[in-house]
Amino acid sequence: MLFPERVESLRSKHETLDREVRMESRRPLPDTTTLTRLKMEKLRVKEEMDRLARA
Repeated sequence: MLFPERVESLRSKHETLDREVRMESRRPLPDTTTLTRLKMEKLRVKEEMDRLARA
């Protein structure tokens, strides 16, 4: 995958994860395990985007 395509793919994934975190958080009884998993994945994606931005 080319660099710009990878960055766009990561950006899209980050936005999707952000929506999923918001949706789960709004539930009457949010699943903390799911929230933790989503937030960790979102952070991993953000860190990779930051790493690519510095390269």
